[in-house]
Amino acid sequence: MIGKTAARLSGTATRTLAARQRQAASGLPVARRCLATEASPLQPTSLFTFTEEENMLRESVQKFAQDMVVPRVREMDEAEKMDPAIIKGLFDQGFMAVETAADLGGAECSFTSAIIVIEELAKIDASVSVLCDVHNTLVNTLVRKHASEEMKKKYLPILSTEKLGSFALSEPASGSDAFALQTRAEKKDDHYLLNGSKMWITNAGEAEIFLVFANLDPSKGYKGITCFLVEKEMGVQIAKKEQKLGIRASSTCTLNFDDVKVPLANLLGKEGEGYKYAIEILNEGRIGIAAQMVGLAQGAFEKSIGATYQRKQFGKPVGEFQGMQFQFAEIHTMIESARLLTYNAARLKEEGKPFTKEAAMAKWWSSEVAQKASGSAIEWAGGLGFTREIGIEKYWRDSKIGAIYEGTSNIQRLTIAKFLQKQYGQ
Repeated sequence: MIGKTAARLSGTATRTLAARQRQAASGLPVARRCLATEASPLQPTSLFTFTEEENMLRESVQKFAQDMVVPRVREMDEAEKMDPAIIKGLFDQGFMAVETAADLGGAECSFTSAIIVIEELAKIDASVSVLCDVHNTLVNTLVRKHASEEMKKKYLPILSTEKLGSFALSEPASGSDAFALQTRAEKKDDHYLLNGSKMWITNAGEAEIFLVFANLDPSKGYKGITCFLVEKEMGVQIAKKEQKLGIRASSTCTLNFDDVKVPLANLLGKEGEGYKYAIEILNEGRIGIAAQMVGLAQGAFEKSIGATYQRKQFGKPVGEFQGMQFQFAEIHTMIESARLLTYNAARLKEEGKPFTKEAAMAKWWSSEVAQKASGSAIEWAGGLGFTREIGIEKYWRDSKIGAIYEGTSNIQRLTIAKFLQKQYGQ
């Protein structure tokens, strides 16, 4: 079952098959060939040019978010727990395998399609958005790129339709310095033995499949880091669940591994190359977080601005005062700039062009904009914005994580600066 949305997308793909085949000889990646069905690759287009499939997907996510997520947002935030119906709905609609091939249960859409899903969900609830983001951009992508053919056939269908994935890299002593991890793997005759702990692991409370990074040969330093696909039933212990400022419905837990046996066949990729996979996938993942922050900023903006034209002070709507209008214009422009950085990084990734700097720029700036936009939205709503009743304050609480996870803002600045030094330094 690929879901109602995925089925619709497959139908669209069939209708445009002939156009895709004509583009095949161009050497463009599949996603850009898809874009070329609407605009010639020789004709420059705006960053708001989307394929029919991408536009359909956006509409489907918006409807799902309004029908399924909106009624549950406050209850999930207060309970600090994701409603299982949301996770099931995401799978049923095909939103949990956006890029995965159709014959493996996925929607077989572009990377930008995944970014659109993340952005649209974040307009309503950043917790739901990050659950979908981690599953799509980190877990699914690593399995698609580096797993053996046998592993792909075994795990991608269930990751597409029913089982949530989690990415386990961070540890108590390795945050920004991710390669200082202490979790160890030992190779035995017919299995690997994992021992150690992970911390700050998103989706851990609901996940059944974990991509775990452990050092197989500490004498080689970070070049001993290896990635394993570990099923929860193999012995993964879900320990402390963090009580967080924001994205409360998203589970963030400590994981413990105590002589966990992992079959040799569950090695993801090659021994000792886990550090390469982590760097590679986090660069992509940062575009996902940028999309989450853009969606969050837009959601806060839209939730607050409309009311300013209804609420009157001194005989006219608050939104008509010039001081307020200037703020609206500034925040709107900031959100659009963050969105353009994000879409640009996504398209560069699809085209097979370098995008590390652009991903860092998008992730850093989007997190700044999300905090500014959500904070301003609270002020525009006055005292009511400071209460939990209308939900604007939640956007501000959720926005803070954007400057922390998948690379802190200072790490993004450092990444950008290194590229600038390489370009302009002597």
